[in-house]
Amino acid sequence: MRWTGARGAGIAAGLVAALAFATSGPVVKPLLVAGWSPGAAILVRLTIGALLLAGPALLALRGRWEVLRAAWPTVLGFGLLGVAGASTLFFLAVDRLPVAIALLVEYTGPLLLVAWGWIRSRRLPSRTTLVGAALAAGGLVLVLDVTGALDPDPVGLLFALGAAVGNAAYFAIVARPTDLPPVTLAGAGMLVGALAVGVVALVGALPVEAPDVRVGLLGSEVHWIVPLLVVGAVPTAFAYGVSAVSVRLLGERVASFLALSEVLFAVLLAWVLLGERPLPVQLVGAGLLIAGVAAVRRGADQEVVAGAAPAPLVSRPAPVLAGQGSTSAG
Repeated sequence: MRWTGARGAGIAAGLVAALAFATSGPVVKPLLVAGWSPGAAILVRLTIGALLLAGPALLALRGRWEVLRAAWPTVLGFGLLGVAGASTLFFLAVDRLPVAIALLVEYTGPLLLVAWGWIRSRRLPSRTTLVGAALAAGGLVLVLDVTGALDPDPVGLLFALGAAVGNAAYFAIVARPTDLPPVTLAGAGMLVGALAVGVVALVGALPVEAPDVRVGLLGSEVHWIVPLLVVGAVPTAFAYGVSAVSVRLLGERVASFLALSEVLFAVLLAWVLLGERPLPVQLVGAGLLIAGVAAVRRGADQEVVAGAAPAPLVSRPAPVLAGQGSTSAG
């Protein structure tokens, strides 16, 4: 296959998007350590993201409000589960776990979709899918180092698993065909997610603590607004937009493979920014988990070719091409 300029641009866009998504956990964790609650951090993040995406979303919609009205179930489901649920639970997990562990557990979302597709269709997944699921499960055991010195917070693990459920639900929802432009879906869903988190916070179900603190970032002390602006702009509005370009140029399958690089970027960033050095066994586990998810994705393609109807599988949430799939929630 010849690599055209458009394909090369798509790959570059996919890698840039993965790197942007990977900044979320490492940048926000110092803010949580300084006293901010995950609820406050995610509320501000989604609000900033919604504001930054409002203009592009309206431009892409071009006044076709009937298209937005027709797609309201997709927008609502994406905003509540794919944005508010997955993002909030991921931040709650990062508050209790190393960033890399929280992200890798969230990456088990595609495995949940395999199980759901198996239950719904009553068809045994392909051998490639089953091998991939086994590899990913073994990799997760190594990442959590269940037999070693690492003692991960059980509540944090539950939050990370909840983020994986939100991740899986996002893919199942966003894969529904719709005429809504991808940027409009991103902006509208982000607004729904911000409003949902705000309502949950108002009723007291999600603690919101936002003290006026200085935060350690890149070896210096900065005002709390700095990491929040970075998280709201880079892994939220910017990453979603660049990811949309990648999927447009490459298609969902290739873009989803590129999205796996976010895990590697996140591990490196957490190591450099937070000093969260992974254990050798965790690096091996991360490799197995990524390989397993990639095999699950390949197995899903084989099942589609064979005429099966599995649940849509993609490796990372980014609200982009409805109907074609997309690429990443942290």
